[in-house]
Amino acid sequence: MPSITRIDFVPLPTQDVERATAFYRDVLGLEESPHTVGKPFTEFDLGDTTLAIWDPASAGREFQANTNAVALHTDDVAGLREELAAKGVAFFGDTLDTGVCHMAFFADPDGNPLMLHARYAPRD
Repeated sequence: MPSITRIDFVPLPTQDVERATAFYRDVLGLEESPHTVGKPFTEFDLGDTTLAIWDPASAGREFQANTNAVALHTDDVAGLREELAAKGVAFFGDTLDTGVCHMAFFADPDGNPLMLHARYAPRD
């Protein structure tokens, strides 16, 4: 029987692919996948998952920002938060400590919620 084995990509909608690409590449420091250069979308490969930046209008859909934050792994939430804040990224509230991980919330230029995330306690 066929089964689902992984998440291939997470789509992030934008109203301006160039602006969003610049944010993810130049501000967050992600590496643009070479196969998407010059395409009407951009992909950033992160381990086994890809962030796909695309304009919903290209598929005849209206733009609507995501409502759930995409968790971006880092080994140092505090350090990366400080670096991104210095680049003008506005964070929402203090860094959250859940007892097992740290999370710092912010958004991309289109309002898609993102979080820096680092688990510091092992999974049981």
